[in-house]
Amino acid sequence: MTKQEAKKLIADAIQSGRKSLMEPEAKEILKAWEIPVPQHFVAKDKSLAIGAANNIGYPVVLKVISSDILHKTEAGGVWVGLKNEQDIDDAFNEMIFAISEHNTTASIEGFLIEKMVGKGVEVIIGGIRDAQFGPAVMFGIGGINVELLKDVSFRLAPVAREECLDMIREIKTYPLLAGYRGGEPCDIDAIADIIIKVGSIMNEIDGIKEMEINPLIVYPDGAVAVDARVVLDKGR
Repeated sequence: MTKQEAKKLIADAIQSGRKSLMEPEAKEILKAWEIPVPQHFVAKDKSLAIGAANNIGYPVVLKVISSDILHKTEAGGVWVGLKNEQDIDDAFNEMIFAISEHNTTASIEGFLIEKMVGKGVEVIIGGIRDAQFGPAVMFGIGGINVELLKDVSFRLAPVAREECLDMIREIKTYPLLAGYRGGEPCDIDAIADIIIKVGSIMNEIDGIKEMEINPLIVYPDGAVAVDARVVLDKGR
């Protein structure tokens, strides 16, 4: 997907009255700005999901695609570490049951099969559109810790590289990225690159109210956006 196609995707979604993008669409936006995402495939049913997993290679992650479910994990819509066809079959059946218990009226548009990535340090990178100040970017420690620690920094977008490096260094948990207790340092430049790109997305696409990459898994060399969320601004 090109940047122009990404902008059209946003405009069409707003025109149709949607409040947010589904995860595969959000990741297409990231890819248009060359933000790395895991190899993935969208499947309509269980058999196609199994075929996709066999093609991608195990282990994989299975996620529900639903415009009615914003927080997939809480709804039982995410299964990780699936190692074979039987794992997918079992996870698929349990997922459908869990979702029906969580939201009896939720529509399911499909399923995302994604290559499971290796462990690294989890951070969050976000973009928001403030009514007074305009687009801004956010950075902090990510994963399940983001709500607990609230260790984040902000800058107005677009952002220069030095601003991004300052954002990264000023969070309290920066030592986790710098090589805490003899650990290997994370790729700070890769984080800065992605903050810049998120700032560019927010600056170029008025129709995005907020966006979030959480987690972005950071390694000693590179980073990958494991989950992505885009909320639309219907006033644009």
